[in-house]
Amino acid sequence: MQIDLDHAAAFAATGGRAFDEKLPVVIFLHGAGMDHTVWSLQARYLAHHGRAVLALDLPGHGKSAGPALRSIPEMADWLAKLLDKMEIAQAALVGHSMGALIALDLAGRMPDRLRALALLGVAERMPVHPDLQQAAERNEELAAELITSWSHARRGQVGGHPSPGLWMAGGAVRLIDRAADGVLAADLAACNAYDKARERAASVRCSALFLLGAADRMTPPPKAKPLIDAIAGAHVITLPAAGHMMMTEQPDAVTDALRGFV
Repeated sequence: MQIDLDHAAAFAATGGRAFDEKLPVVIFLHGAGMDHTVWSLQARYLAHHGRAVLALDLPGHGKSAGPALRSIPEMADWLAKLLDKMEIAQAALVGHSMGALIALDLAGRMPDRLRALALLGVAERMPVHPDLQQAAERNEELAAELITSWSHARRGQVGGHPSPGLWMAGGAVRLIDRAADGVLAADLAACNAYDKARERAASVRCSALFLLGAADRMTPPPKAKPLIDAIAGAHVITLPAAGHMMMTEQPDAVTDALRGFV
């Protein structure tokens, strides 16, 4: 569905069912250089099991108008405007990587707007390797290749897609490649600069789930511990053999975890 937000089109996939504001709302937030399609299986399942789903394309990504926003707080402010526009009083937020930082920033600054928070592939700090940042700023395919290599566990490097004939790593490269010039660089810079995660975590008041990949090299599980410790009663699920792209590497396990939480 298209949402007119500040005279710019924002796109949200609804999981194959019409959005029904009377149902509990679940909002999915993608990571750097990506779009709503990374949530296809989880969004579809929840939409067909009693939830109103919005899998968003952030500004400048996918089918949403640009430009890309330059900081995590700006992205969280954009999300708050979307909640207001849709007249959503409370939602469950599910964020991956950069999307997890956005969800956490909103949860910490506007705790009354959330009924649940699920953070996937998250860390207190997300520094970006200079070689990756430079490749992204030059709009080189090397950036997509580096991200794909670092974000998939071994099985995802050589195959491992749950659907026969599809290539997990190749699909990830193509997804990042189709982002407009400058989008990935802006996203990575925003992640690199964000330093409020622990502060925001301390202000979270809703139920929180950390979904971590045991083989995640981009945000290793120990890097999430300061955030876990800051949120009272946080739940933690670590997926064996999953990398950073856990929702595509192990879609059933991620769906099961979210189904029991949101």
